[in-house]
Amino acid sequence: MSATAIRRLELPLGESIPVLGQGTARMGEDPDRWDAGVAALQLGLDLGMTLVETGEMYGGGAAEELVGDALDGRRDDVFLVTKVGPAHASRREIAVACEQSLRRLRTEWIDLYLLHARGFELPDETLEGVDELLRTGRISFFGVSLYSVADLEELVEVRDGVHVQTDEVPYNPEASRHRA
Repeated sequence: MSATAIRRLELPLGESIPVLGQGTARMGEDPDRWDAGVAALQLGLDLGMTLVETGEMYGGGAAEELVGDALDGRRDDVFLVTKVGPAHASRREIAVACEQSLRRLRTEWIDLYLLHARGFELPDETLEGVDELLRTGRISFFGVSLYSVADLEELVEVRDGVHVQTDEVPYNPEASRHRA
């Protein structure tokens, strides 16, 4: 099988990432489908889909474990994205959540760490925790997921938006069809 060239996008700090990736929502929830999930992700990697997105909240961390299995021996070839939920968006909790994600993913770093949805009240404290993860190399970049325009404006006000690399918005043709 030959890899397909996926168009890339440059982030504000210069990193180039694929514009299309593999999401893992609901993966890892059914142990009987574990091997099929690993195989699907590996096939996607073989075909050039080298951005993999997951989250601590997917299957209570099971999706991150499945991704860890799928990336075994291939970590350097992947741009890895995972999310931290709003319940862990304090300075102390975000560090703990990140370490747990790293353990489940069986990696030493996360390329892009997303704050998933707002749901917390202290963006300056949360960003202090993010800064620590950046300084220690646990994450390379951070962004947000499912933020409203008002939430983004508040985040930019706190940090001039310099550190925020992405805003992940939902795009799923199947889900879009059901909303119409």
